[in-house]
Amino acid sequence: MKTKTLQIGITGGIGSGKSMVCKIFQTLGAPVYDADTMAKWLMAHDAKLIRSIKARFGKEAYLTDGTVNRTYLAKQVFGSASELQKLNALVHPRVAEHYQDWVHQHSHFPYVIKEAALLIEAKSYQQLDRLVLVYAPKTLRIQRVLQRDPQRDRKQVEQIIQKQLPEREKLPLAQHILKNDEKEMLIMQVLRLHRVFSETASLLT
Repeated sequence: MKTKTLQIGITGGIGSGKSMVCKIFQTLGAPVYDADTMAKWLMAHDAKLIRSIKARFGKEAYLTDGTVNRTYLAKQVFGSASELQKLNALVHPRVAEHYQDWVHQHSHFPYVIKEAALLIEAKSYQQLDRLVLVYAPKTLRIQRVLQRDPQRDRKQVEQIIQKQLPEREKLPLAQHILKNDEKEMLIMQVLRLHRVFSETASLLT
């Protein structure tokens, strides 16, 4: 009987290609928990979290139809590290609880993946078994984001990158590095990791 599901974290800066990596893992049969997407979903649907956000930021945090008033919330936390920290202090623990329930529901899989842009910054990678960093040069990342998000300009993308932890500080924390620099096929790198994780997971049965 399986006693433990291997939990893999995948992170990377904007434009690194972590979402593409996760799609490849999904194709190989691995369940993927998109923490950033689930955080937004919980903010809109989780009654306990909604009450907490309204209590802290006011009823204006939600529109009359019940959806998140993102414009209002953005103004509350923009440029204020302390206010952003207060919002994260409400959202992150709820996401962590939801993720653990999800892991339990997928415990019959050899390994599962948690994808998040701020796995390292939020220190949630410390609760996982392995950390994979998707790496790409800054110039290439900027180019990808500008092609993907035409509404953004170079300055905006550089500002986002500056707010994220530098790659040189992330690299030593990851057990596995996927180089998405267009020099080596990404799918072959993911296939190698899939074999490693599957073999490691088999030792836990």
